Amino acid sequence: MKTMDINKAIQITVKTGKVIFGFKESVEALRGGKAKLIIIAKNIPKDREKIVQQYAKISKTPILQYDGSSLGLGSVCEKPFPVSVLAVRDPGDSEILRMVKGKGRK
Repeated sequence: MKTMDINKAIQITVKTGKVIFGFKESVEALRGGKAKLIIIAKNIPKDREKIVQQYAKISKTPILQYDGSSLGLGSVCEKPFPVSVLAVRDPGDSEILRMVKGKGRK
């Protein structure tokens, strides 16, 4: 899967779907079973990554490792701040859930 495809899918999801930005909010979405996908930046602190992975495993929510920094992920989401974690509640018009399933990650 190409990075451009992922970037485009993330942009479409942010514009047309429902996403939650931030570590605490994303963990809450996982705990409440409201997240369909978690996207994490490469430079997320390891302790936070472990917490997200634990909750994602419990809720059987797939995780997409974004191939870039939190600044890069923030930029793709068209936000003026770094984004280390985002939870997708509704993918909107994007194919991101299908793309992740196609990768074989659960």
